[in-house]
Amino acid sequence: MTLSELRQAVRRGTINTVIAAFTDHYGRLMGKRFDAEHFIAYVAGGGTHACNYLLTADMEMDPVPGYRFANWELGYGDFHLVPDLGTLRQLSWLDKTAFVHCDIELEPDHAAVEVAPRTILKKQINLARSAGFEPFAASELEYFAYRTSFRQAALQGYRDLEPLGWYLEDYNLLQGTREEFYTAAVRRHLKESGIAVENSKGEWGLGQHEVNIRYGEVLEMADNHALFKQCLKEVADQAGISVTFMAKPAQGQAGSGCHIHMSLRRRGKSAFKGTRRLGPVEGSDVFRWFLGGWIAHAPEFMVFYAPTVNSYKRFEDLSWAPTRLAWSYDNRTAGFRVVGRGDSLRIECRIPGSDANPYLAFAASLASGLDGIRNKIDPPPVFEGDVYAARNLPRVPYTLEHAVDLFLASGFVKDTLGESAAEHYAHFYRSEQKSFERAVTDWERKRYFERI
Repeated sequence: MTLSELRQAVRRGTINTVIAAFTDHYGRLMGKRFDAEHFIAYVAGGGTHACNYLLTADMEMDPVPGYRFANWELGYGDFHLVPDLGTLRQLSWLDKTAFVHCDIELEPDHAAVEVAPRTILKKQINLARSAGFEPFAASELEYFAYRTSFRQAALQGYRDLEPLGWYLEDYNLLQGTREEFYTAAVRRHLKESGIAVENSKGEWGLGQHEVNIRYGEVLEMADNHALFKQCLKEVADQAGISVTFMAKPAQGQAGSGCHIHMSLRRRGKSAFKGTRRLGPVEGSDVFRWFLGGWIAHAPEFMVFYAPTVNSYKRFEDLSWAPTRLAWSYDNRTAGFRVVGRGDSLRIECRIPGSDANPYLAFAASLASGLDGIRNKIDPPPVFEGDVYAARNLPRVPYTLEHAVDLFLASGFVKDTLGESAAEHYAHFYRSEQKSFERAVTDWERKRYFERI
């Protein structure tokens, strides 16, 4: 939707509200709802403001001390939200409502906020373009759906929730049909809101599903990913059910991944296509080095792929989630699965969970691959067979604490993000870890209350 089309829709009375939004560090959409006429007159060209504590708050929206960017001593002032009008669209699942993604700038000089997730991704896209590449991506996002509503789930302490499906439904059409009242609505709303949908399917869990949206340029894909999650949650709320993007919502079941597919184009053609043999794959040196860099830097950027304590519960052998750093061709036990041939050749990273912030996960992936190209980093030899059984391969970090240590110690992370942004995110993830360490869990009460 263009600004001119928005004006026409407002005059017709088909739109009366515009949401201006950005993502916080968790990947949650934050923002304001504007009267549509006010948005057109003042916000579309002049932007708006929001409190800068939103890039320092925890999951409960409490301001966390210890950040340089914003704190009580500085008074928690405003930053500036600048609508990216290229992302303007009408949302079919909300009444008479349009939506626009925003960039975040500092007051009063309007410099980009370097710790904002969208800023971090745009920096890597600009570096790719300066090297002659246009990056493309897709994210396969899995989730669990429950017949229990969000409100009732909260009242139950998120225990004893009833999944929409009652047996494993991976590709199972009968079980999927029972969920079509919700999934079909999601597919329709996404399509009508300008996000192209490819398909949906059951996954390897009770009530676990996946809706795949079409790949695109990296920034467009990150924007669509963030809005896709919002759509699923809001449509679920309207239907009286609930969905979760926790990486591991239940012990003994599969976790939910966010498999990232990435490739580069140069002058409109695949930069990965080539005739150089790499194991069973024919590709270019660009492909080889991008893969090498992505694998090499995965441990340092693990917090961008697995951002919560819960994320690391997903990395279990024989669970469809990767546990070791290796690449294979079309092998779902590997952390990096190469798929396609020729023009469709691409790399699928299976490490990120569905709780990942898409801007940060894409930025880490792109930065790592570009460094591989710059420094001609070769990938390890192709692995064939069951990666889970290969005990000699390096593991992914298995705890958030370990992942933060690797992030803090990495010179590459500091060079990529800038020292202040790297410090900012290290504090964010360390604060998340410390919050968990202070919590008393149901598991502890059940285990120790009487029998210790």
